[in-house]
Amino acid sequence: MKKGYSTMKEFKNLTDLTKQFATETECIQFLANVRWGDKPVCPHCGKSRKIYVVAGGKLFKCADCRKQFSVRVGTIFEDSALPLTKWFMAIYLLMAHRKGISSMQLHRDIGVTQKTAWFMLHRIRFAVRTKSFEKKLKGTVEADETFVGGEEKNKHLDKRTKNSYGGKNKTPVFGIAQRNGIVAAQTIDRVNKKTIDAIMKSQIDPDATIMTDDWKGYKDLDVEFLHHYSVNHSKKEYVRGRVHTNRIESFWAILKRGIFGIYHQVSKKHLDKYVDEFEFRFNSKDIDDNKRFALMLENCSVRLTYKNLLKI
Repeated sequence: MKKGYSTMKEFKNLTDLTKQFATETECIQFLANVRWGDKPVCPHCGKSRKIYVVAGGKLFKCADCRKQFSVRVGTIFEDSALPLTKWFMAIYLLMAHRKGISSMQLHRDIGVTQKTAWFMLHRIRFAVRTKSFEKKLKGTVEADETFVGGEEKNKHLDKRTKNSYGGKNKTPVFGIAQRNGIVAAQTIDRVNKKTIDAIMKSQIDPDATIMTDDWKGYKDLDVEFLHHYSVNHSKKEYVRGRVHTNRIESFWAILKRGIFGIYHQVSKKHLDKYVDEFEFRFNSKDIDDNKRFALMLENCSVRLTYKNLLKI
């Protein structure tokens, strides 16, 4: 059993969560266990030989460098004035809702300003980046691209028509999905063979079998990979035996329903962060809310300041 999981009781809703993590001390103890297990690690010197618990359990002190530190140092919670009890609620709400939660709704639910809620949600998205594109996908891999945003009248046009490219604020997103495995997606500047080939060669095992639609940009993939099969969407063919792109297309459907239904409008600058959110939720959909909550906290050891958020 992974660290952190053993100390967590099962919860089925937000009420259960707030009962289990009713105090700041309980949140600190759980987060420390998730991050370090039984041996806290000093963020200043990196040692764990002897760490003292001080200030009533709110701080730690390293016997080697003699410096004090909190469990928040080096995480998305660092420098936040909000209690961990509110952070835990925000994490649960974002992860539990299949389509996400808006900053307007979160600010009302947990009692913070809308600006604070917006920043909290982006910190959480920054932490849950699964970095799927750092792993080679194997076996049967589906590849597809879509467009997000744009004027309402152009949203349902063919994604490769002139009008679709001309729609205002449309952003192309490319994704790959391992059959019965993970999905990885990212925004790209332009949909063309050169861009798509570079990503696929870098992120997919050459012994993989590739499934795509009939777009000409996917031509000759069998040169780089073991096999390549396609379905002819232009002739209304969507499934031919095991040949289809249903998994990646189901991810596009969830992503778009969430963005259009909950967030309504997402800027090109921040779209990748929302893609990361939906990617994490999709890849962890087969585990329960308890484990997803702990898994998110395991990824929280990254820091994002408001100034840096506006830059990326």
